[in-house]
Amino acid sequence: MASNTSKTARASVRAGQAGQGGALSVLGEFKYLIPLNGGKHAYVRNLTNGKTSHLSTNSEAFVEEIRVLAGAGHAIKIRAELNNLAAAYPGDGWDSTEKRLVEAGVFGA
Repeated sequence: MASNTSKTARASVRAGQAGQGGALSVLGEFKYLIPLNGGKHAYVRNLTNGKTSHLSTNSEAFVEEIRVLAGAGHAIKIRAELNNLAAAYPGDGWDSTEKRLVEAGVFGA
């Protein structure tokens, strides 16, 4: 029996289904933190549950959200992103945000 869809269309559907359950990825790049209000707030994109939260970087909710992501194996990328934010926005306190997360044990011992 012949199929009504083209070989290319079927391959495209299979490729799309293979990526389900993963994260939004644009050429392998996924941003976890979107800085807001001079580093006082951030959108935290949580790929484990697909939600984006608007959180104060000084809040316990921010620490817990990063802890969930770090526990899911994303600690290295998040720390790199924090370092990039600290370099790009030196006056916004991203270095102290990372220090608070380290002190809270978010990235492990």
